Amino acid sequence: MNLPSVTALHERISDCWNHIGVVGDQSCDKLPAHIHCRNCEVYADAAQRNLQRTVDHRYRQDWAGHFRARHDDGEARESSVLVFRIGREWLALPTRIFDSVAPQATPHVLPHRSAGGLLGIVNIGGKLYPCMSLASLLGIDDQDAPAARGRHTFARLLLMRCEDQSFALPVADLHGIVRYAGSALQTPAATINKGLSRFLLGVITENEMRIGCLDTALIGFQLARLLR
Repeated sequence: MNLPSVTALHERISDCWNHIGVVGDQSCDKLPAHIHCRNCEVYADAAQRNLQRTVDHRYRQDWAGHFRARHDDGEARESSVLVFRIGREWLALPTRIFDSVAPQATPHVLPHRSAGGLLGIVNIGGKLYPCMSLASLLGIDDQDAPAARGRHTFARLLLMRCEDQSFALPVADLHGIVRYAGSALQTPAATINKGLSRFLLGVITENEMRIGCLDTALIGFQLARLLR
């Protein structure tokens, strides 16, 4: 079967929102009912078609080359982590263990299970997840948040999978994915609280951020233990 090229598919997507929609002259007869183009089925269909377009070989090669490239320091950044904040601490776990990121949700407390790091159960997309407190496990004061510095801060739930068990982890902020070289992993400072330091493999630096890389196996083991 001959699939349409990326260029051909893109050309068939009509960006009416730029001409008669909110970005254009606003003459579209659908606009009064939808208020904004993003609420219209035409806009949604264009987004789906754009995301489902076929990717050609050159596109894959270009991006593979981009991610293989060595940085100015000459080291290949072979490790990838998702960086998040709890209280004042920026922490990270390997990207591969996360399924998705969800908006903050209030957990449903389980009877006689309010102690420890189990906060309750949350419903995300119709699936139930045990909501676990990394702050409690790591001995971090999650109310001790730094003052905002010119950026939006949003609490989220990280949906993590460890072996066959999934967990929802509340975090105060999300920085995103950071790649680093294994040789860049530094020894944690002696001033880090003992509850946190025992879970750290090391610390990496990203711009002005000092990020604690958590031990995935130990975190997974302790979270599973809290469910027993």
